[in-house]
Amino acid sequence: MRTRRFGNTDLEASEIGFGTWALGSNWWGEVTEDAGERLLLRALELGITFFDTGDAYGRGANEELVGRVLGPHRDELQLATKFGYEIAAGRRKHSEGERPQRWDGPFVREALEASLRRLGTDRIDLYQLHNPRMEAIERDETFAALEDLKAEGKLRHYGVALGPAIGWRDEGLRALETRAIASVQTVYNLLEQEPGRELIEVAERAGAGVMARVPTSSGLLDDTLTPETTFPEGDHRGHRPREWLVEGLEKIERIRFLCDDGAERTMAQAALRFILDSGATTVIPTITSDAELDEYAGAADV
Repeated sequence: MRTRRFGNTDLEASEIGFGTWALGSNWWGEVTEDAGERLLLRALELGITFFDTGDAYGRGANEELVGRVLGPHRDELQLATKFGYEIAAGRRKHSEGERPQRWDGPFVREALEASLRRLGTDRIDLYQLHNPRMEAIERDETFAALEDLKAEGKLRHYGVALGPAIGWRDEGLRALETRAIASVQTVYNLLEQEPGRELIEVAERAGAGVMARVPTSSGLLDDTLTPETTFPEGDHRGHRPREWLVEGLEKIERIRFLCDDGAERTMAQAALRFILDSGATTVIPTITSDAELDEYAGAADV
C-alpha cells in the first residue's frame, strides 16, 4: 500500500482508504458493530491508514466506533470526519432525508469538540463541511472558525465533502477557487465521471487533494448485481433509479475487457485503479465484508 499527499499540504493518505459510514448499520446491508471492529483492525493490517467518518452517521455512533477501535493506533493513521448537520434534529421528508444544517462559528466549534470526544483524540486530521450548499461555501464566518480551530491545533486541515448525490460541481469549484481547503470529496467512478474529472483537474491547480467516494457506483462495479437484484428496506442504494441498475449492467459488459485481458484483477480492482490513475488522491470505498476489504486493498497493487 502506497500513500499520496493531498496537494501542497503535509497530509497524506493511503491510496485505498476506508469509508466507515456503513459500519454498525443497515445502510448497505447489515454490518454489525462486532464486524465493523474486525474490519477496521484488518484494514490496518493491510496497510490502510486513512479513515473517513462523519458526525451524522448514526448520530455520532460511527465516530464512537472508529475512535474506540482505532484509538490505540492513533499516531499510525489519519482521521477524517465531517460536520454541518444538526444531528439531534429529525430528518426532513424528501428523497435523501437530510437533517437541518448549521454553519455559524459557535456551531462549528461545538461540532468539532463533540467529534473529538467521540473519536477519543485531540485533533482531526481532515475536517470536512458535510454536503455544503453554496451558502455555506460563501460564508466567511464558517471558514474563520475553521482557521481558529486549526490555529489551536484541534484540526490539521479542512475540506468539503460534496453531496448527498452526485454533482454539486459549482460548490466544489467555488470552494477550490476561493477557500484554503486541503481536499474535495466527491462521487467519482468509471460509470460516473462528472463532475469528478473536472474537480480533479482544478484541485491539482489549487494544490488540493481529491477523495473519491462511491468508487464502484454503489456496488455495480463489484460485478455482483443482476437485473433481478433488489435492495432491502433501509439500504441506501434504494435511492438509485432502476435505470442505474439496468443501464449500468450493460455498460459493465462493454468494459469487461479490463479484467479479461489476462491481468490478474477483478472488475472492482480495475475500477479503483482507474480512479487512482485519473489523479485522485485516495479512494474511500464502502467496506462491509472481509472479502470486499481484501479485494479493495489489493487494488493498490494491480
